[in-house]
Amino acid sequence: MVGERWALLVVRELLLGPKRFTDLRAGLPHASSNILSERLRDLEQGAVIQRRKLPPPAASWVYELTEWGRELEPIVTKLGAWGARSPFPPDSEEIGPDSIVLALRSLFDAAAATDLHATYELQIGEQRFRVEIADGELDLKRGRAADPAVSLTAADAPTLAAVLTEQLPLDEALASGAFEIEGNKQAAKRFLRLFPMPEPCECAGSPAPPPAMASGSHSA
Repeated sequence: MVGERWALLVVRELLLGPKRFTDLRAGLPHASSNILSERLRDLEQGAVIQRRKLPPPAASWVYELTEWGRELEPIVTKLGAWGARSPFPPDSEEIGPDSIVLALRSLFDAAAATDLHATYELQIGEQRFRVEIADGELDLKRGRAADPAVSLTAADAPTLAAVLTEQLPLDEALASGAFEIEGNKQAAKRFLRLFPMPEPCECAGSPAPPPAMASGSHSA
């Protein structure tokens, strides 16, 4: 059902809310229009996704997960947690906004947030996401947050990934303008610490990573 190439990545792109075909193309730049159309058709026929028209003034067609399709979220999250431990992490330049936001669920340290009740807004480039934390639970949605405790803005997804993994120190990111905080800086720092990177897998007998991978950012 989701084993064809790009199928599970289409699911990933829709976990945070509906998207137009052009938005899916932007999130999956290596998938051709023909292949993406084919995957969408297969997933719709399999009742994993559905297509609907937004009301005016937008009046555009969007794809969204069905209730059954949304049951794939813990599977995608678990795959993200597994991938975060890769001994050869991917190049952070390939990380998109949805990928890094969904990575928050994979990395979330619930034990460190049991006393926290707050809503945050993440802006990555032009895209905004609402992050709500309550009683050790994390809720992610696409769109603006109403009266967030803190708003964090990253120039792009690789910048947010670099800040989360501490490869780019927060103060340096703020000084360069690539990262901005609106609200209490200490609250923002606590938020960022809720998503620690796991130690990479020490795979016995693994070959040394190629030079390009060895210098890549450790990202989820």
